[in-house]
Amino acid sequence: MIAAVKRWPAGIPALLFLVSVAAAADRDASGAARELARKTAAFAGKGETVAVEFRNLSSGRPAALAELRAAFVAALREAGARAGEAGAVEARLTLSEDQSQCLLVEEARKGDERQVWIASWKRAPAAGSPAAAITLDKRRVWQQNEQVLDAALTETAMLVLDPSKVTVYARAAGPAGQWEPRASAPLAPPKPWPRDMRGHLRITGANFQAFLPGMACTGTMEAVGSMECRAGDEPWLLESGGAILLANFAAGRNYFDGRVVTEAGLRKTVAPFYSAAAIEDQDRAFWLLAALDGRTQMVDASLDAAGAIPGWGSDIARVDARCGAVSLVMATKPAGGGEADAVQVFAVSGGGAAALGEAVAFAGPVTALWPAGPGSALAVERDLTTGKYAAYLLTVACGN
Repeated sequence: MIAAVKRWPAGIPALLFLVSVAAAADRDASGAARELARKTAAFAGKGETVAVEFRNLSSGRPAALAELRAAFVAALREAGARAGEAGAVEARLTLSEDQSQCLLVEEARKGDERQVWIASWKRAPAAGSPAAAITLDKRRVWQQNEQVLDAALTETAMLVLDPSKVTVYARAAGPAGQWEPRASAPLAPPKPWPRDMRGHLRITGANFQAFLPGMACTGTMEAVGSMECRAGDEPWLLESGGAILLANFAAGRNYFDGRVVTEAGLRKTVAPFYSAAAIEDQDRAFWLLAALDGRTQMVDASLDAAGAIPGWGSDIARVDARCGAVSLVMATKPAGGGEADAVQVFAVSGGGAAALGEAVAFAGPVTALWPAGPGSALAVERDLTTGKYAAYLLTVACGN
């Protein structure tokens, strides 16, 4: 057993920027570990014992770190030193990564002497991960002056939800194929809508549901005018990759209050969140919840915390694109200043997320992002220049 070295100064992250990295094109992870082990043995001296600690700051799985540790210990022994619970030399190795390479950083100490070594190798795609050539296509399907809360498409019709009504559109004849209104149903809220309003449409066959703050409506595509609405604190139905989560919306705000129910009937209160996406990782099911603090919380099937992903915006959506074995998620993020947003695709695996392809920019904030069929999501934008609202279909195209 290799004991951890305790009371170690927290200086490794800074060292990544202070020490040059000697990369080798033909080096792999095991080769990097063996190289550092040989340097450690020479530093320690023949027959000396080295107390070794490994830590993982990468998205790699625990098995990969175990392989690195085994390669390091074996090479240390071959070079004339050995690993033990305590020793004259203490070695701390940290595995990290960027988008192109992995880094193994070692800080070794012997009395007052200290050495720092870094080995790197090219980062390989995770097994079953999507191709790096993935692209995200953006196509506008609707635009209007009034706020668009959500839009949903079928093969022959489009449903648009705004604060005053639900409207069904049909494709006009001719090469242009413009959308023409067919029927609409007004919305009569039980009390004034909140300032920052949200809404969601869900189509199942010929029927639809409209979820709004403090109100839910049901109707049919063929007779939208007969839509029925009822006031009350009815949970919204969030569907992602075949998984379902019932979530209570905070009627006077713009987020879910944290009271959720899984399709297995588990009831729990989690931290409030803006949006949710279901994923599978290492044969386990998780929900990603875009929390109010700017992090995306990962919870397991029991809705217990299982990690967090930083850097995403408040809107996320699972994408059922067959680009590999890992789960794909679209997430909003700042487009580079101001209030405008961008949307990018991420592969989620090993508790971390890797960006795939280029982000697509918008002319203003993205106010909604929902799954919209295989490989697609529906994004709503408020254009900062024109003030108009537009709905876009975002579709993932996998590389070869």
